[in-house]
Amino acid sequence: MNDTSSPWPHSPLKVGLVGAGPWARGVHAPVLATGPETELTAVWARRPDAARETAAPHGAAVASRFEELLDSCEAVAFAVPPDVQAELAGRAAKAGKALLLEKPLGLDVASARRLVDAIDEAGVVSQVVLTNRYHPVVQEFLRAAKGVEAAGARSCCLSGAFLGGDFATPWRLEHGALLDLGPHMLDLLDAAMGPIVRVRGTGDPRRWVELTCEHESGAVSQASLSGSVDVRPGIMRVELFGSHPELVYDSANLDYAECWPMLRQAFAGAVRTGVSGELDARRGLYLQELIAQAMPVES
Repeated sequence: MNDTSSPWPHSPLKVGLVGAGPWARGVHAPVLATGPETELTAVWARRPDAARETAAPHGAAVASRFEELLDSCEAVAFAVPPDVQAELAGRAAKAGKALLLEKPLGLDVASARRLVDAIDEAGVVSQVVLTNRYHPVVQEFLRAAKGVEAAGARSCCLSGAFLGGDFATPWRLEHGALLDLGPHMLDLLDAAMGPIVRVRGTGDPRRWVELTCEHESGAVSQASLSGSVDVRPGIMRVELFGSHPELVYDSANLDYAECWPMLRQAFAGAVRTGVSGELDARRGLYLQELIAQAMPVES
């Protein structure tokens, strides 16, 4: 990731925001408005009143149509359900806009692949908000993991988000932890232990899912995923084992606010150089293809 201590040498990247839900209001809007790398120019959402509520604290405009938003920016950030994102982000790519995308890219592999094809055809920069990867503690864990030969790993991502509150949204309740939490966990396991070549899943994504991942190295990792258990705060933990002392990443006590300046600078830097980083839409598609392997029937 980029060094956030360096002065930003470019003009702020003008970013439009699609969505006005809790994640858009609480994360995307303030992060993009803070700068100096980015400027929040406009917000568009299905509900104009919600768009106004999201835009007003940051002095951003409210776009009356998606096309109006595209006219006001160089890049578009998305904080909407996956099926909406896959369709609108494809249109934004065709309009030549760089994309800051949420995970999963879409509700299924086919829609994610169509989006990636649109991005490739347009030649625009893309970046996926895999939040953990922008935290200094995670980056140190992954650097340490490259120096060990792990035989296996166990991990979990557990929360009560689906039991009620801002993130008990219809798409999460319908598709469950595999589609919502799976990208985060598979990304970390893949980055820490090398490419995953096969994933098997058991359980009910709306309650509890167990994943077994086979890595290119021959190592095996396991992950427990649930958004429907009464765990406060949520737990995210990865433990690597081998002929070395146990190597652990634990999200307990982490301040995720440390992620946002690094994410913002990485995205703006990628757009200004015209080169997507490691965590681009192709990474999102790869993770979605792994998730599909673990589903009895692809949603």
